[in-house]
Amino acid sequence: MKRILVLGPSGSGKSTFARTLAQRLGLPWICLDHYYWKPNWVETPKEEWREVVASLISRSEWVMDGNYSKTLEMRIERADAAIFLDVPRRVSFWRIFKRRITHHGKVRPELAEGCTEKIDLDFLRWIWGYPSRTRPIVDRILSENADSKTIVFLKGSKQATEYLETVSN
Repeated sequence: MKRILVLGPSGSGKSTFARTLAQRLGLPWICLDHYYWKPNWVETPKEEWREVVASLISRSEWVMDGNYSKTLEMRIERADAAIFLDVPRRVSFWRIFKRRITHHGKVRPELAEGCTEKIDLDFLRWIWGYPSRTRPIVDRILSENADSKTIVFLKGSKQATEYLETVSN
């Protein structure tokens, strides 16, 4: 596997998992948030975003994390495998609040300048609505590709950690 998607709701641990997986496999890590968010939380326009994603997936090797369901079909087409981190909503909320406290007033390394850690009502709604709004789309796309791609569902931190322990370069 040379091109791996890491998917899941906000707060599922996608970036941490993907970064660790990439290190263990000796592959480059691509965090889509780094490319999507411009300084001060400005979104990348839709057409420009599709071009950015097309350029990223054209690379020969990567571990890529991020939601962005509108580009999932183009990403899965190029991927060898997809790993979905399946965590309960309460865990997502807990991790988001923990991340907010840990990175208060700071910019996480994978984000653009001026994207200081924040929690607003829109983001909380996004997390709350993920299971009913985005998850069905992701499940459909993964199901449609299950015959030609390696698809892995990991439930919770324990399974994610156990999976990483089995992976080496």
